[in-house]
Amino acid sequence: MGGVLRAFWRQFAGSRTPPPRRMRGRQRVVPRAAESGAVFVVLRRLRAPLITLILVFAISVLGLSLVPGQDAEGNPARMSVFDAFYFMSYTATTIGFGELPNAFTYAQRMWVTGAIYLTVVGWAYAIGAVLTLLQDRAFRRALTRGHVTRKVARLREPFLLMAGYGQTGEMLGEAFDALGRRFTVIDLDESRIDVLELNTSHADVPGLVGDARDLHALVIAGLDHPWCEGVVALTNDDQANLAVAMSAALLRPELPVVARTTSAVVAERMSAFGSPTVINPFDRFGDRLRLALRAPSSYQLTTWLESGPGAALPERREAPAPGRWVVAGYGAFGRHFSGDLRAEGLEVATIDPEPLDGEESPTVTGDASDPDVLVAAGLVGAVGFVAGTDDDITNMSLVAEARRVAPGVFVAARQNSPASDPLFAAMDVDALLVPTAVVAHEAYAQLSTPLLWRFLRGLLERDDAWAAEVTARLVEQCGHHLDPLWKVRLDETEAPSLGGWLSSGRLRLGDLLRSPVDRERRLAVVPLVLKQGEEHLLAPADDVVLGPGDELLLAGRPAERRALEATLMDDAVPEYLVSGQRVASGWLWRKLSGRVPTTSG
Repeated sequence: MGGVLRAFWRQFAGSRTPPPRRMRGRQRVVPRAAESGAVFVVLRRLRAPLITLILVFAISVLGLSLVPGQDAEGNPARMSVFDAFYFMSYTATTIGFGELPNAFTYAQRMWVTGAIYLTVVGWAYAIGAVLTLLQDRAFRRALTRGHVTRKVARLREPFLLMAGYGQTGEMLGEAFDALGRRFTVIDLDESRIDVLELNTSHADVPGLVGDARDLHALVIAGLDHPWCEGVVALTNDDQANLAVAMSAALLRPELPVVARTTSAVVAERMSAFGSPTVINPFDRFGDRLRLALRAPSSYQLTTWLESGPGAALPERREAPAPGRWVVAGYGAFGRHFSGDLRAEGLEVATIDPEPLDGEESPTVTGDASDPDVLVAAGLVGAVGFVAGTDDDITNMSLVAEARRVAPGVFVAARQNSPASDPLFAAMDVDALLVPTAVVAHEAYAQLSTPLLWRFLRGLLERDDAWAAEVTARLVEQCGHHLDPLWKVRLDETEAPSLGGWLSSGRLRLGDLLRSPVDRERRLAVVPLVLKQGEEHLLAPADDVVLGPGDELLLAGRPAERRALEATLMDDAVPEYLVSGQRVASGWLWRKLSGRVPTTSG
């Protein structure tokens, strides 16, 4: 029980972990008075109605206390200010107790009658002002901002700030939510923030309607929060993404930043502020297709790992033989893609409806859906065709026409809208570019864990047979749907039971991955990366010796992860895994058996 109790107290203490040291004592960028905007809007909008009610009430009380009355014996008497205040309080609020010190005179009744009508007018004016305030956009925006500010301030675990919650942001948010990671959202479109309320997320996601270029909005979304662990700019506006990257680099230079853009100029400007990761979906798709042409297994494994937990293993397609390619749509995507193909030494012919002024013109000018234009571009005899316009209907018609003109040609297409998913799936193109998916997958790979990004970068340097072998191991251990990836650091915090074994160099990776119940059974876990100092071993072998501070990126089912965590926490398990000898884990059983687990080698 020693290891179990240690794990419990470690988790209990971890829930009270202080914020990262880098943010302790840091001053807020925006003063806290800005968080009370709704209060100031209320005071400003209801100032006149409140003053009116106060004046009506004060005049009514003062007049009632001055109007002459009489007591029960008929002697002249006036109401005290307190009695007048008491009477007007239950009269103006329509309660009407009827309790009076003395019967009213006609003069008092006339005054009260006038006060009643005057109070009704005052209340009608105030209620109308309140109803108008509830419809006021500034008040509702201030109320929402205050609500989001409080939710973000209450976060006590690492979270990601996401600027832009369109198709890409929603995909990335779902992947992070599946990992149990928190994030906040800022978007200019109110309907996209409403989507957060409809999503079945595991945790409440703070969402703010605002312009990502506004520093105040970024701060409300958590830019200066001590638990913010990264910033990702996914809006459709390159200038907004540039503003987010710039703000994060200047105010929180220690945070990783991932930004999306399709402009090389904007990408250079982003790189001038720190070292953000800039994702151009057109460039990335070209790189991926080049990888698919050279190494289909590597392309398959990369796509699978970037798709996130639960993703099905994509089909491995055979690459076409070297030859001529035809690209329809010579816009920004067409130029990027044609350049990537030419970099592979391939012949490329391009088609566009109109010549481009001041830029390299397409090979053939005309409508690519015209069979004569396709023939003029050399589609007959070509090995590949790319439908790359910014309209999905056009691209699907081009794919159909290309297959009719040149049956068997390798077809790549660009999908612009997620609503076209079923149509493109039915067409079964060989390679499909979905810019939103490309950005979301790459951002996920970089932000979920740096070791996954390191694995994907190193994968490009390995041959296709190695990638096929790793894929086969993942399928054998995890099945055809990707299990969650997780990272383990072999130190006193995450692996207290291994301290002595790691220091003495007696623990191998294969021993660590044995079942703590039956050492003859290997856990269904695939190690993808082993970080030892500055060295990264991809898909390490079981005979690798582990050392203090090593980090592992693993893939496996939750049950296998729990079994490994038992090994990392229970002092008695490593002895059994290495030598096969079982030792007592509890203090009492150790005393009775005289056996002590090895912890110092």
